[in-house]
Amino acid sequence: MTIDARDILAWPGGDNSTDTVLSGVHLNLTALENWNYTLYSNGTLSNGTKCYLTFEPYPPALIFPNGTFVNATQCWHPVYPIGARAGTGLGFAVAFGLGLVLTLVALNKHGKLHLPSEKRFHPIGRRWQWYWAIWTCATALISLFTNIDVDRYYLPEIPIVLTCFFWYLMQIGAIACTWEAVRHWGSWMERQFIDPDPFRLRQEGRRYWVELIIPLFAYLFMWLNFFIVVPRSWTKIEHQRYPEQIITDAEPTATDSRFKSAPFFLFVTWLITVFSLWHSIRHYCPRNRGIINRTIGLFKFTPTRFMLIIPLAFIIPLYQAMAAWNFTWSPLNVKGKPEAIYPGGYAPSLLIVLIQAIYGLTSPNEDRELIRQRRERGQILDAELGIQRKPAWWRRVNEAPAPNENMRDRIMRNVREIGGGGPTARNLKESVHTRAAESKPRPPNGPASPGDVEMVSMPSPEHVVGVTGPIAPGDFAAARQTATRYANMAPSAASRQAELMMDGPRDTVPPPPPYSDRPPAVGETGRNDSVASSMSPSIHSPPPQVRSMLDV
Repeated sequence: MTIDARDILAWPGGDNSTDTVLSGVHLNLTALENWNYTLYSNGTLSNGTKCYLTFEPYPPALIFPNGTFVNATQCWHPVYPIGARAGTGLGFAVAFGLGLVLTLVALNKHGKLHLPSEKRFHPIGRRWQWYWAIWTCATALISLFTNIDVDRYYLPEIPIVLTCFFWYLMQIGAIACTWEAVRHWGSWMERQFIDPDPFRLRQEGRRYWVELIIPLFAYLFMWLNFFIVVPRSWTKIEHQRYPEQIITDAEPTATDSRFKSAPFFLFVTWLITVFSLWHSIRHYCPRNRGIINRTIGLFKFTPTRFMLIIPLAFIIPLYQAMAAWNFTWSPLNVKGKPEAIYPGGYAPSLLIVLIQAIYGLTSPNEDRELIRQRRERGQILDAELGIQRKPAWWRRVNEAPAPNENMRDRIMRNVREIGGGGPTARNLKESVHTRAAESKPRPPNGPASPGDVEMVSMPSPEHVVGVTGPIAPGDFAAARQTATRYANMAPSAASRQAELMMDGPRDTVPPPPPYSDRPPAVGETGRNDSVASSMSPSIHSPPPQVRSMLDV
């Protein structure tokens, strides 16, 4: 995008002294001069307050005596096509959108609780790194989408301000994301360290106070960066409409003392992050003796993602300082170089978010990891004590039944645990329908349906139960009565099913009393105590004399 230096031009001649022609359109010259409009060589018409385009296809169609135009296009309008800066920004916007989706998935995974919340380790502590990553992606997307109109606007206006405003917020979010990742890693190391013995590290002493105070200093310097950069007048950043305006307004504002001092506070936050990492390694990792061994241990125990995101976080204040001292490389420059803006201004934040998201997808939930560690410690202790733990199915098989659970419910529970295929499901379904049909009440004198009684095979005339030999023709009625009597003696289907599936026949025999290991008390045996005492053997008493059968 190029903006030509503007010069004041004379009004083109028209039909008379009160008429002028702009791009083939006749306008009232008297009204233009009355409202102090001036024609410039860059194709604009302005009176210092309003600005309109005069070249094709944007010239105004008519001007009224009160100074208003008809079908006029203001100078702050997207006229140009997308350039290199906007096109590269769209590619970064897609990458930040992908990082946002992955971050949300990681937050959903690591934010869930699988153990009771502890006062010492709040659930919000593990989520802050993902919250700041979401903040970084959201501000980056706003900055990159508004960056499109930086290339397309004919004269710079609000898009350049919005782009830079959210760009600074994105950089604060990236530094905060790195800080929270390192801080929470130390908290997670402490949680694993004290899980076997909660009294191993007391909440007092130098270690405790350092971990309590350094987050306050980290956020203090991040907010100082915010208050130095953001709450200010951004109007002069828009004044890049011609070279003289850039030199007098835009460049001095973009390189003033506030912009130059802001990177220092982010750099202090970065130093606090490195100190927090060293502090966690010192207290929660194996210690080494000697300066060389400690230096080796610092790199050995540092997680791989920190070896990547901490140097990337250092680039953020470094590029801010470079942009504050050199306006050519600054994103506040409308004609800034994309080869400097994106690698230094957007790429570090994007890589930090993506590395964090990949770590979140590949690492387990902390509560689940803690449960696994507890299980392993339990197995080691059991092996040392010689305890053999039964498998999970052992308890389900040998556990005592519920008080109100009958045999049928226990069988159905076992079937549900084991599972089954299609035939098992069909058999269960058919048995349910059969029980429902058998339990359906029927009229006392009404006709019985085929499923209401169990079919009993009628004996042949030659073979009737209870009758020997062939039956004479005159004895056929007696044989039928005998067969009917035997049929009535057979139990019904419902009673037989109850005997098979329940704990005995329903409503006929009371359930047996529960077994007890306690010896019966006096008077609970159901026998006469005198008889019992008389029947008990003794070596000092004469043998008992049985007087009647009732004493036996």
